[in-house]
Amino acid sequence: MNLARHLRPELILLEMETRDLPEDGRGEMSPERYLLQQKERILVELVDLLDRSGRVGRRNRLLTDLFNREKKAGTGLKNGLAVPHVRTPQVKEFLFAFARSRPGLEFGCLDGRPAHLFFTLVAPPYDDMTYLKIYRKLATAFSHPGLEITREFLEARDEGEIIRAVRRLD
Repeated sequence: MNLARHLRPELILLEMETRDLPEDGRGEMSPERYLLQQKERILVELVDLLDRSGRVGRRNRLLTDLFNREKKAGTGLKNGLAVPHVRTPQVKEFLFAFARSRPGLEFGCLDGRPAHLFFTLVAPPYDDMTYLKIYRKLATAFSHPGLEITREFLEARDEGEIIRAVRRLD
């Protein structure tokens, strides 16, 4: 599967604007409530990125679909990886985007650590094949801690280096 053919430079964000709030800035908010709000802020930024493609139907509905999917079962994996994904009628074809947060963001990852690399997958409801193959490929590629590939994504200086790193995942 050629992952890189699905990733375009305009769907790459080298540094996300979203940041975690410091503990003392969270007020009386429960950790669960904070995590939900944090995920929503992150998903807003990821949907904005996907919307750059010009292939998103209703942006707000896509955000709702991604957020509802995240509430059902978190998409924060391990080793700094998160793969927010959803099948939705808001896109007519598969979209694949990448965003990075060097400082890391709380996203409910399985290992309790921050997420640094966000691969976002959205597909129409009838497109299981591409969507599932890419999800599996990403989850497998980043399943071992301390991988060189993780460092490659974190240190990439431009979109071309990100696309070359994605090519190495195949």
